[in-house]
Amino acid sequence: MSATPKVKIYHNPECGTSRNTLALIRNANIEPEVIEYLVTPPSKNELIQMIVDAGLTVREAIRKNVVPYSELELERDDWTDEQLLDFMLQYPILINRPFVVTELGTRLSRPSELVLEILPLSQKGAFTKEDGEQVIDANGQRLK
Repeated sequence: MSATPKVKIYHNPECGTSRNTLALIRNANIEPEVIEYLVTPPSKNELIQMIVDAGLTVREAIRKNVVPYSELELERDDWTDEQLLDFMLQYPILINRPFVVTELGTRLSRPSELVLEILPLSQKGAFTKEDGEQVIDANGQRLK
């Protein structure tokens, strides 16, 4: 019997994209480690590692449409990556979501279907996102 794949999702249950991503993981019959990052933020080292492993810049990993972003004027070019990381840790809502970590890689799953690139198991059936968009057919095949 093979070991259950290790999958970790940094999840916000209030976010539709995060909920869809979690549901896609479960549609592959994987029960991931779910980390509600607003309650339990990653360490600085974990955050840096996720950003690097996902092939993103620190700026690409920041959520821009939340209050702290505008209040702190984080759009300014003079903030260093180090400073931006510190803000993300101080205000976890600034961490874009959902990050998913598997043995096949790390993705910022926006849109949620990006998680399919790194899941070690295939989809087990049809999947439709909360907005009604079908992304997986009855045979577990990706549409589009």
